[in-house]
Amino acid sequence: MQTKTIILGTAGHIDHGKTTLVRALTGIDTDRLKEEKERGITIELGFAHLDLPNGQRIGVVDVPGHERFVKNMVAGATGIDILALVIAADEGVMPQTKEHLEICQFLGIQKGIIVLTKKDMVEPDWLELVQADVMDFVKNSFLADAPVVAVSSTTGEGIPELLQTLQKIAANLPHKTLSGPYRLPVDRVFTVKGFGTVVTGSAISGSIRLGDEAMVYPSGKTCKIRGIQTHSTAAAETGPGVRTALNLQGIEREEIERGDVVSTPNGLRQSLLLDLHLTYSSSNDKRLKDKSPVRFHTGTAEIMGRVFFRTDEIEPGETVFAQIKLEKPCAVLPGDHFVIRNYSPVFTTGGGVILNPLPRKRKKSSPQMWREIEVLAKGTIAEKIEYHLQKADKRGLLAKELMIRTGVFGKTFEKELEKLRGGKKIMAIEQGDNPRFLHADIYNKLQTQLTDILSAYHANNPISPGLSKEELKSRLFPVKDDPKCFAKLIGELISGSKIVQDKELIRLASHQSVLEDDQGKTMDKLDEIYKKAGMLAPTKEEANDQAGIAKDKTKPIWELLVRQGRLIHLKDELYYHSETIRYVKDRLVSYFKTHDEIGINEFRELLPGISRKYMIPLLEYLDNQRFTIRVGDKRKLRG
Repeated sequence: MQTKTIILGTAGHIDHGKTTLVRALTGIDTDRLKEEKERGITIELGFAHLDLPNGQRIGVVDVPGHERFVKNMVAGATGIDILALVIAADEGVMPQTKEHLEICQFLGIQKGIIVLTKKDMVEPDWLELVQADVMDFVKNSFLADAPVVAVSSTTGEGIPELLQTLQKIAANLPHKTLSGPYRLPVDRVFTVKGFGTVVTGSAISGSIRLGDEAMVYPSGKTCKIRGIQTHSTAAAETGPGVRTALNLQGIEREEIERGDVVSTPNGLRQSLLLDLHLTYSSSNDKRLKDKSPVRFHTGTAEIMGRVFFRTDEIEPGETVFAQIKLEKPCAVLPGDHFVIRNYSPVFTTGGGVILNPLPRKRKKSSPQMWREIEVLAKGTIAEKIEYHLQKADKRGLLAKELMIRTGVFGKTFEKELEKLRGGKKIMAIEQGDNPRFLHADIYNKLQTQLTDILSAYHANNPISPGLSKEELKSRLFPVKDDPKCFAKLIGELISGSKIVQDKELIRLASHQSVLEDDQGKTMDKLDEIYKKAGMLAPTKEEANDQAGIAKDKTKPIWELLVRQGRLIHLKDELYYHSETIRYVKDRLVSYFKTHDEIGINEFRELLPGISRKYMIPLLEYLDNQRFTIRVGDKRKLRG
């Protein structure tokens, strides 16, 4: 699903007429604070809506121009589709004009218009000079080919032309997709009596409806959408590119702040470490050192952090891969833009794109860890999916986790997955609505490791019939058990005739138990000891002593005796010879021909010389073998 919703944002130096222009276009005064009225400057973000000549309604964000309030400007620029760079004709390009344009470039805004205000205050010749100066100023920016419209917000001259120009730009903007999690970076939080907590912001992706569950990031607190307003009008649903107010049920005003994101439940992950593609502005007059403290702006959040590079420092104008370690978590997706500002004094120093919201720490001593980021910056969607699955190793990743790590959703993501599965690059190890995927290289490596474990086991235990399934699984997944992946591995190797499973034991198909001469003799000794002992069988330890063999060398021999059916394991250290068990069963069958049931005393009389030490385990064994069934304190022969 797609939608065409648009947000127009203003930017420019203080007192260049941004708020007055918005009022002339919309009839709405965005200066809403008393201090703003008194001082004549915009401190907070102002919001309005504008109806274009063709009837299309677009949202308008009026941002502050004063250098002290640039952090609010960064928050306001989030989600802007069309930038109106406002420059007063009587002053021209000023310091905040430059900083605002640079910020908008870092935030990835691609379309805009240059508005020369206060046209009525200058002569035509001066206006031409200012326009030439402005075009030279923007020649290396995304506004290089942008239209320029001169207006007077006081007389209304140029306003109709400006509206027509905005309409043309809006018509050529691409539709926004509704796939992916709903995301509303919060720029205002307040309460309304009788309704409770309300947040506002410019939604940047997904959609949400009345009654839907929502989650606030990075806290993870849940709430419910009680009400929706877009452009001051009640709505049942809202999506990206719309100035939106959400009335949230089940969460208090104190539990949300500017910089948080209202999103689809479990649609994001909080993180303190991010991979970045960072451009350090050429306007800086000194290098940026590794581990420098910075102010990190993304969405509407401002978070302190430290930047890390592969080198000791970077030059002005340089674009590099970097990591930032934040003082508190944020919730972002790959492709989100950011701005960094100097810690003190405060000014904009750079910006770029987030590449990975959940990376591992990258060390200077490992150049490969930095080189591999290249695929996240320039690779195809398929290459990014493969990268994240390779890094996930044996645990793989759920489909929803893959979406969050790649920033790709909906049919685009599904199409890429199918290509990779068809090319046998990845495989699903869990099915369902949210399947788990493993990279084929990792899966093939696991198969090799599994057969290598069995091969080594057979070499060290030639007479053992196989390794227990649980032991094999623990050796293959020593950190975190993953039975679904293990089950798939076992199933495919069995169907490929590479391994054999016999009950709970697994062996290579090529393995045959091999007995050395002394081991065969030991088995015969133990067999003879238990055959002669009859009902008074020795314990395992006693039998080892009688046979004169070392205890630490007998385990595989005992396992093979049981496996061959020569000895029957009753419990713990108790074993009976198979002939003794047959004797017991024959005696019971004869007994039940004339009796319906047997008790403890009758059982003792039936098998003279048996002690209680053996009698209870023997009866329980017969019950477990479904030869007898216990009824109260009696046993009956099963039918």
